[in-house]
Amino acid sequence: MSIEYLIDSFANYLRSERNYSEHTVRSYMNDLRDYTSFLGSEGISIPDADTKKINEFLSFLYKKNSRSTVSRKITTIRSFYSYLIREGNVKSNPAKLVTIPKKEKVLPSFLSVDEVFCLVSSSEDNTALAKRNRAILELLYSSGLRVSEVSAIKLTQIDLADSVLKVLGKGKKERIVPVGSKAIAALKDYLSYREELKPKSDFLFLNNRGKKLSSRSIGRIVKKLALLCGIPKDVSPHVLRHTFATHMLGSGADLRVIQEMLGHSNLSTTQKYTHTSIEQIMRIYDKTHPHA
Repeated sequence: MSIEYLIDSFANYLRSERNYSEHTVRSYMNDLRDYTSFLGSEGISIPDADTKKINEFLSFLYKKNSRSTVSRKITTIRSFYSYLIREGNVKSNPAKLVTIPKKEKVLPSFLSVDEVFCLVSSSEDNTALAKRNRAILELLYSSGLRVSEVSAIKLTQIDLADSVLKVLGKGKKERIVPVGSKAIAALKDYLSYREELKPKSDFLFLNNRGKKLSSRSIGRIVKKLALLCGIPKDVSPHVLRHTFATHMLGSGADLRVIQEMLGHSNLSTTQKYTHTSIEQIMRIYDKTHPHA
């Protein structure tokens, strides 16, 4: 049985049984190709590699990659060996004894309230595309959605009357998120213009050909409008997601509520926003306290 066959079957396992997105599966496959290539250069196959050889691969990775990338690749290799054990292709997991490097603590970038107001007000023309852009910005900030989630919204998923949205997140996990009044108003405004785009699908947000608006296109729209506002930051849809969480926490929202809205499976993922909030408090303290 070839290693290519095993990797392909692992990809199908991630899709069908683990419900991983296509983007995540591609990342896993790229990681395994890098690992296979490294072993191949040493004349070794994946089933024959030991912990020492994986540590050598780790050292090789450190020359060109960040700690977070190295950590992800080792996690991929661990998962693959676990799958091979399950399928009866190997007896043990040599990656289990490899120490995964701790990720760098990078505080998420976020916008100020004034910057958000400028951004969402930057698309005010009376055209279908401008109305769409405004609705996208309002929704990203209102509900903290991932850009892939925004791109995938269908008309049947949004309830304008009850101001809620059904979201299909990572691992195809479904969650219900509230949508703020400003975002609801922007969505209603856009929907009154949506037919001008000559819809060819039931996705909520369409491009100028009436087809589904891609995640990449949404990213370009956000970046372009941020530049028009003169915001001196690299603004992306993910920055708006960070901004949503940071502003919610700063206004007193419970961390568990933010976790639920963001669709995080672990509270530890959400807790990075507490660091951002503390840093913000310290900056305000240093600026305003007479004895700071």
